[in-house]
Amino acid sequence: MPEPSPSPAQLSDLVPPEVTAFENDWPLPGRDYRNSRATTHSGIDASTVASLEVAWEVALPGSGAFGNLSTTPLIFGDTVYIQDLSSNVTAISRESGKTLWKHDLDTFVIGPNGVAVGWGLLYAVEGTDDLFALDLDDGTEVWRERLTRTPTDGVDIQPTVFRRQVLASTVPVSLEGIYQGGDHGILQARDVETGALTWEFDTIASDDIWGEPEINSGGGSWYPPSIDVDSGVIFWGVANPAPFPGTPAFPNGTSRPGPNLYTNSVVALNAEGGQMEWYRQATPHDIFDRDLVHTLLVDVEIGGRHFRVVVGTGKAGLVIGHDLETGELLWETPIGHHENDELDALDGPTEVWPGTFGGVLTPPAAADGVVYVATLNAPTTLAPDQTSYIGSQLGTAPGQILAIDAADGRILWDVEVDGDPLGATTVVNDLVFTATFQGRIYALDRTTGETVHTIEAPGGINGWPAIAGDDLLWPVGVANPPRLVAYRLNASSEREQR
Repeated sequence: MPEPSPSPAQLSDLVPPEVTAFENDWPLPGRDYRNSRATTHSGIDASTVASLEVAWEVALPGSGAFGNLSTTPLIFGDTVYIQDLSSNVTAISRESGKTLWKHDLDTFVIGPNGVAVGWGLLYAVEGTDDLFALDLDDGTEVWRERLTRTPTDGVDIQPTVFRRQVLASTVPVSLEGIYQGGDHGILQARDVETGALTWEFDTIASDDIWGEPEINSGGGSWYPPSIDVDSGVIFWGVANPAPFPGTPAFPNGTSRPGPNLYTNSVVALNAEGGQMEWYRQATPHDIFDRDLVHTLLVDVEIGGRHFRVVVGTGKAGLVIGHDLETGELLWETPIGHHENDELDALDGPTEVWPGTFGGVLTPPAAADGVVYVATLNAPTTLAPDQTSYIGSQLGTAPGQILAIDAADGRILWDVEVDGDPLGATTVVNDLVFTATFQGRIYALDRTTGETVHTIEAPGGINGWPAIAGDDLLWPVGVANPPRLVAYRLNASSEREQR
C-alpha cells in the first residue's frame, strides 16, 4: 500500500518554505524532489525558442577541474543562487543580472557542486571537505562542519534539503588523493540549523573494505538523490569501487572479491533515520568505473494503473527501472556505444566503451512517463594491472540523446548530437534541451528528437540549466571568463522598451 500523502502541517517540516513558495521556479537541483528536471511553467516552447536572446551574463572567474561551473543554478522568484568550482557563492538579480551578494572562498574543487536553499539558509560545500550554511539575505556564514574523516576523503556534490536536514555525501576522491586505501563514501544528513550529524549510511557494506582495507576504497554519491515526499524515502545513486581495473599485485580488481556492495547501486533510505529500505546493484564487482550516479522518480500508467518507477542510470550506459517499494528490477535498457564492457577481466590493454567519462555522466530528465538521457560515447583504454582513474577520449564520437518509456524501457527515439553532451537533459513544455562540452546548445522536439533550434554558447558547457518563466539560465564554465548566461524570450524587445 502506498503511504498517505503528508498533511500541510507535516509538509512544513519536510519541505522548506522557500521550495514551496517558489515551486514553479527552479528551487531544487532537479527542480523537484523527483529530480524530473522538467517544467511547464515557462513560455519557452517550439514556437518561441528561436526568440531566446542573451538578457545578461555574469562573469564567474576561476578554475575547477573541468571549467569553473559544474552545477545547476537555483531560481527563487527574483533571485538566482549559484556556486562555481572555486567554491564561491553568488546571489544574482534574475531580472538584471546584478550581483546582490557574493561569498568568496576561492577554494578549488573537483566537482560537481552547487547550492541548496531552505529555512532561511543557503547550503554548499567548500573545496572537498566542509559543508557550510550562509544567511540567505546577505551571505554571511552561519555554521560550518567538516564532512570528511581522512586527509584523502572528499566531497563532490550539490546538497539538497528535506525534513529539516541537509543531505550530502563523501567520496574517496579529493585534492589530496584519489581512491586511497581505506576511504569509503558515507551518505550524511545534517541538521539545517546547526550542521550537526543526524544520521549517516556507509555505502561500503564491509568492515574490512572487502578484504584489503589498505588497498580498496569506493562508494559515496556525487549527485543529489531523488526523494519520494509521500513515503519519506530517499533514493541515492552510489559510485564505483576501487582500485580499477587493478594493480600489479591484484589485477582485475582481485583485491576486492565479490560484488563490492553497495557500490554501483540504487540505495533507498528512510529520511528520518537513514535505515535502508532496499538496494539493487546494477554492476557487481565493477572494474570499469560504472558509477550509478543518477536517480529520478517517474510516474507512469499501465492498463489504467498509476505507479511511480525509480529510474537509475550512470556511466555504465544503462537506464534501469525499479519498483518503488521493493527495488525489484522492472526493465534495463542499454544505450550508447558498448564495446568490451561485458568482460569480467582484461588480458592486456583494451579499449572499453563507455569509458570512464562515458555513459550518462550528467543528469537525466523525465516528463509524462518518458525519461530523456544525454549519453557520451567516449572510450578509455584500460589494462588489467594498472589503475586508470580520470579521463576518457572526449570528442571521439558523437553523443546521443534518447527518449525512453519509463513503463517498459522501450527506446522511443535516439538521435546523435555533434560533440559530448555534458549539458544534461532538461524538459520545458514540448522541448528537451541539452548542450555540449564543445559549446552548442540544442533544443530538440520531445516527440521526435528532431533539432528545433541551436544556440552557440560563448564557451564549452559542463553545467546544467534552470528554467523559469521566460528565462533559460545556463552555466558556461569552459569560457573566458566562465559565466552564467541568462537567455530570455525577446530580450532585445524588452531592452528597447526600457
